[in-house]
Amino acid sequence: MRLGIFVGCLVLVAVLVNVGWVPAGLGDANPAWVVLLALVISAPLSFVLLRKQRDEMSEQIAGRVAGAKDKLAANRSQEDAADDAARVS
Repeated sequence: MRLGIFVGCLVLVAVLVNVGWVPAGLGDANPAWVVLLALVISAPLSFVLLRKQRDEMSEQIAGRVAGAKDKLAANRSQEDAADDAARVS
């Protein structure tokens, strides 16, 4: 989705530069100027427009991390119990 927003901004900026509403840059820097301007425009747009997807993904990742931490803690307690049993015998 982020790539789609960037491509849309890139097309829009390219059209605006060709129409003359946006400066074309310095000398032969026109393609670099168009890409840079599209990046600058698409970054805040994707931050705002993709907030819901970003929040959902972070919840999924947080759940996976919590599950991995629980498994690690369970494995540690099993190892500690086995070590304690070996030392007592």
